[in-house]
Amino acid sequence: MRHFPSHGLPRQRTMTDMNQLQLHAPTSADIAALLDFELASRAHFEQWVTARAESYYTIDGIAAAIEHAVRERAQDTSHQYLAKIDGQIVGRINLTGVTRPYFNKAQLGYRVGAPFGGRGYARQMMTLLQEQAFGELDLWRLEATVRPPNLGSIAVLQHGGFVQYGQSKNAMRLNNSWYDLLYFERRNPQLDA
Repeated sequence: MRHFPSHGLPRQRTMTDMNQLQLHAPTSADIAALLDFELASRAHFEQWVTARAESYYTIDGIAAAIEHAVRERAQDTSHQYLAKIDGQIVGRINLTGVTRPYFNKAQLGYRVGAPFGGRGYARQMMTLLQEQAFGELDLWRLEATVRPPNLGSIAVLQHGGFVQYGQSKNAMRLNNSWYDLLYFERRNPQLDA
């Protein structure tokens, strides 16, 4: 995977970390490893986001999801990445809902596997993703949504230069409870230069 210039983005990683963590678009070669990653952290993820269908957690389900991701990348409607260290998947980070030409924006989403939390990988993923989004993809704005109790995710977004621009009350129903949502944005720093 190519590395892109930072365009004034925050740098809080060591060269060793930079050389280890890389973002890769998913391919059919990732099917078994991605299934293992998703199964190992399924309960952890489902406490924050809605559960995926049971059919997703199969070889065929993951293969179909990767095929879908490849098609969306070719159509420039979504750009999904696996975060890997020494070939092992530690997280995922995605740009979905790419809207062009007048907005050049995308919705950011990410997850770090339960065994890999607390090591700074989410911050590194965020930095690498922004280099890609504001570099080669030429996006002007990234948006992200998070529940208020997810303090770790809020900290990652703020560290990545995101600012909160809104909040909605009782906007999400998860596990039979209503939750508020916070809305964050990050503009391409080159636009403000």
